[in-house]
Amino acid sequence: MRILRYFNVALESIFAHKMRAILTMLGIIIGVTAVLVTLGIGRGAAASITSEIASQGTTLLTISPGAANTGGFSQGSGSASTLTMGDVTAIRDRSLHPNVTQVAPAYTGSSQLVAGDVNSQNQVMGVTSEMFPVRNWEMEYGRFFTDAEIEDQAHLLVLGSTVAGDLSLRGNAIGQSVRVNNEPFTVIGILKEAGGFGGADNQAIVPLGVAQGRLFNAKRYRGDYTVTSIYATASTEEMVPVSKVEIERTFRLRHGLKSGDDNDFNIFDQASLLDIIGTVTGTLTIFLGSIGAISLLVGGIGIMNIMLVSVTERTKEIGVRKALGAYDSDILLQFLVEALVLTVIGGLIGIGLSFGIGWLIGQIPGVDFDVLIGADIIAMAIAVSAASGFVFGLYPAMRATRLDPIEALRYE
Repeated sequence: MRILRYFNVALESIFAHKMRAILTMLGIIIGVTAVLVTLGIGRGAAASITSEIASQGTTLLTISPGAANTGGFSQGSGSASTLTMGDVTAIRDRSLHPNVTQVAPAYTGSSQLVAGDVNSQNQVMGVTSEMFPVRNWEMEYGRFFTDAEIEDQAHLLVLGSTVAGDLSLRGNAIGQSVRVNNEPFTVIGILKEAGGFGGADNQAIVPLGVAQGRLFNAKRYRGDYTVTSIYATASTEEMVPVSKVEIERTFRLRHGLKSGDDNDFNIFDQASLLDIIGTVTGTLTIFLGSIGAISLLVGGIGIMNIMLVSVTERTKEIGVRKALGAYDSDILLQFLVEALVLTVIGGLIGIGLSFGIGWLIGQIPGVDFDVLIGADIIAMAIAVSAASGFVFGLYPAMRATRLDPIEALRYE
C-alpha cells in the first residue's frame, strides 16, 4: 500500500534528521501532556470531592435557619434561629414524615479549647447520639456518648481529628481534660479523619444540652431551645425529594408562614450539592483543558513552520522525485504522512509523560486525590494529535507539490 510505503519513508526522514524531528514534536509533546494532566487533575479532584460528599450519606438532609445571626464571640451561630427542638420533635413524627428514618439536632458555636499549655479556637457542636449514624462518623480512638450521658449533660468531649492534632492530643488523649470556655471536659473519643465538606474534623463534639445551656446560652423561641441545624436521613435516595416536601410543609405550618411568605429555613440535600460540585468541576475541567489545547495549537503551528523549512531544505529532493515520475499526490502523501507520524509519536510520548507527571503530583504533600487519565481522554489526545498533524502538515505538503521540477533541480 502507498500509505505504508510513505510511512517507511517518513520514518527514514525522521531518523535522518533527529534533532529537527525532536524540535518538531516538542510542541505536540508539551501540548498533549498539558491537556492530559489538566483534564486528569480536574477529573481526579471531582471524583475525590464527590466521594467525600457521598461518604456522608446520599440520603442526608440538612436543615438550617433562613436568617441566622451571630450575637457575639462565643454565641452560637443560631442565636437568632427559627429552628427549635419542637421542630425536631415534629420531624420525628412518623405519621407526618413516614420516609424520614433518623433526626439529629445540633447547636454549634465557637469556643476556646485548652489542653495543658496548648489552646485552639474551634467550633464546638452539641449533638445527640443520633448524630453519629446520621453523619456516618467513625471513631479512631475511644467511644461515642451514650444516651444516658447526653441526658445527664455530662461534661464529655469527642474531638475531630484536626482539633485533636491542634491540641497535640491523639491516641493518648482518652481520659485527659480539656477546658472549653473554661469548663473542664473529659475526652472520651477522637473521630477518624473524614475530610470533605461539612465534616467534623475541625469540630469538638459535646452533648447537646451542654452546648445549649452551659457553653453558649442558647435562646428560646416559642418556648423551645433553638438549634443551629437539624440533620435528617430519608429511607432511600428516591425518597429524598418526598421527605423534603413533607418537612417543608410541616415547618411552614409550625412557623405560621402564609402562602406568599418565603421559608425562614433552608433544606439542603447531598444530591443538590453533588450537582453543584459536578457543574463547577465540569466547568473547571473545560477551562483547564482549553489552556492545554492552546499548547496543542502552538505545537501545531510549530510543526507547520518546521515542515515548511523541511520543504525548502528538500527542494532538490522533490525535484528529483518529480523528474523520476512522482505525481503531485505522491509528494503530498510523503510530507503529510511525515507530519502525521511526527505528531502521533509526539502524542504517544506526551501520554507517557503525563502519567509520570500525574504520579509525581500524587506524591505532593496535601494532594489527596489521584490524577485520573482515562482511556477516553487518551484516545482524544491521539486523535487531536493526528488531526493537528493533518491540518498543520497539509499546507507544507501542498506547497511541496507546487514546486516546479526544473526549478527544484536547479535549487541550491
